[in-house]
Amino acid sequence: GYGATALNMKRDPLKLKSTDTEFPLTLGRDVSGVIMECGLSVSYFKPGDEVWAAIPPWKQGTLSEFVVASGNEVSFKPKCLSHIEAASLPFVGLTAWSAVNQVGGLKQSNCSGKRVLILGASGGVGTFAVQLVKAWGAHVTAVCSQDASTLMKKLGADDVIDYKSGNLEEQLKTLPLFDFILDNVGGSTEKWALDLLKKWSGATYVTLVTPFLINMDKLGVADGMLQTGVTVGSKTVKHLFKGVHYRWAFFMPSGPSLDEIAELVDSGKIQPVIDEVFSFSEVPKAFLKLEGGHARGKTVINVISKK
Repeated sequence: GYGATALNMKRDPLKLKSTDTEFPLTLGRDVSGVIMECGLSVSYFKPGDEVWAAIPPWKQGTLSEFVVASGNEVSFKPKCLSHIEAASLPFVGLTAWSAVNQVGGLKQSNCSGKRVLILGASGGVGTFAVQLVKAWGAHVTAVCSQDASTLMKKLGADDVIDYKSGNLEEQLKTLPLFDFILDNVGGSTEKWALDLLKKWSGATYVTLVTPFLINMDKLGVADGMLQTGVTVGSKTVKHLFKGVHYRWAFFMPSGPSLDEIAELVDSGKIQPVIDEVFSFSEVPKAFLKLEGGHARGKTVINVISKK
């Protein structure tokens, strides 16, 4: 397909070192565009369909005019969005969906009235997660800097906490306990955030900040996965004895999940949050912006000049 692509990089894209195993490397994870050709086993889509997708990290990315995707990674684009708008949602949407629904267990039927805390709420995953759990009826507390508070309120957050205005842990301890915490920040927050959960009630802490990539880089695939499994297993058991659930979550490609997200978008319950749009010739400038951090939503590359 062709159209617009969004940037998602956990590592610094400007400092990647060339190795035989990593290069040539195409960056970008999200794509929204038009199907040009379909494989023989693809029956659900046809050339000319407007679709969106998030390509998994183990495949070449989307920062190009043509992208190859598996049929089960693709979904029909929301009708109400342009390709530029649609390209901002798949990767962060599926990451949030994985954390909240598939790992965290929240869904439309059980989320109403639950107290949800989102740490790092103003980034791509955070802005999507705020809208998702709010659409399902949760009471949402969003943690971000003061300059993002207006955006958080617009997206539906009930309470907005400025982490720069004082000790964050002490600020959150003044609030009622939570049923679910999504942590996009990691670091020292994990040491105290679980104390904010309701004990022995099924309350869950899910973090998207894990040592998985670091372990893989340092120890290799097999040993890295083993070390990761040992770490998450020990933490899960430790916190289970304290009456709360501890989970790690990751992005998982899924066309069917994108179908559900598209329904929420077309019904007006979720909207894209775009920080800035760059042309294809401005890709280096876009990466410099990503490197600076503190984005409000997603950075999108318009790969082609025509709309």
